[in-house]
Amino acid sequence: MDLLTVFTESSPALLDEGLLVLRVFIGVCFVVHALGKLGLVGTGNMSGFTAWLADLGVPYAPAQAYLAMLSELVGGTLLAVGFLTRPAALLLVGTMIVAGRVGHRGAGYLITNDPPGAEYTINLAVVCAVIALFGPGGYSLDALIF
Repeated sequence: MDLLTVFTESSPALLDEGLLVLRVFIGVCFVVHALGKLGLVGTGNMSGFTAWLADLGVPYAPAQAYLAMLSELVGGTLLAVGFLTRPAALLLVGTMIVAGRVGHRGAGYLITNDPPGAEYTINLAVVCAVIALFGPGGYSLDALIF
């Protein structure tokens, strides 16, 4: 294989491998965030997350906090293993749109703004949308089962 081919051509196998890497890393990212909300990693916990949502004026903050954590935990796990990938990706797109609109409202794009902007949530939503468009790839439970 020559260098030009390496930079200009692709194959179904490379697409499957790329989707596997993308799904696993983004899925694990969501799971870690859910575990943070549960107080299992990092310095946060569910009561702090719930209080923050309540301070933002989110109605039914305890239920909303639980649903956000659950969507990240379940959606991230499903994404990582490639099972029900498209519904999981769309669930996470919705979760990130809400997070961007509620948690980063009026803060602009850059996460380095004060308060932090919606850059991170937008990028996660876009990555999940791309996964929803392309599907799970060949290295997934979806490919084995369906």
